[in-house]
Amino acid sequence: MGSYAGLSGRPDAAGARVAVAVSRFNADITSELLDGAVRALHEHGVEDERLSVVWVPGAFELPLVAQRCAASGAFDAVVCLGAVIRGETPHFDYVAGQAAEGCTRVALDTGVPVVFGVLTTDDEAQAWARVGGVQGHKGEEAVLTALEMVDLLRRLPGAR
Repeated sequence: MGSYAGLSGRPDAAGARVAVAVSRFNADITSELLDGAVRALHEHGVEDERLSVVWVPGAFELPLVAQRCAASGAFDAVVCLGAVIRGETPHFDYVAGQAAEGCTRVALDTGVPVVFGVLTTDDEAQAWARVGGVQGHKGEEAVLTALEMVDLLRRLPGAR
């Protein structure tokens, strides 16, 4: 891959207003995702008054809340956090796939970055490895992605 000068975003939160939608299902894990997300928001300059946390029952409900937040005009980005852990039924496939598709659709329909920070793992150990374990912290990573996208979209030509 060549070296190209181009436009990219930075995780710069200057004035950013962020909603974080969090699933209560698997709350022990999603609370850790939220802690990392809030920590990263604070580290990048988002004050508490520019941050809203919205709890939803499960990952399947994240897209609807993301849509309401994004369409409100009150937020520059929405971060969706959850943990869908594979079980013995195909429920995992339906929930994870529909949550991802819904969040993508909201971002495309509204033009507001909606970041999918939902863990989709085979077991609880894999989930814990992604909230500060050997796989990093996916709550923090979701926030950095959201802030980078806010910055990038601010600098690209077009509506918003």
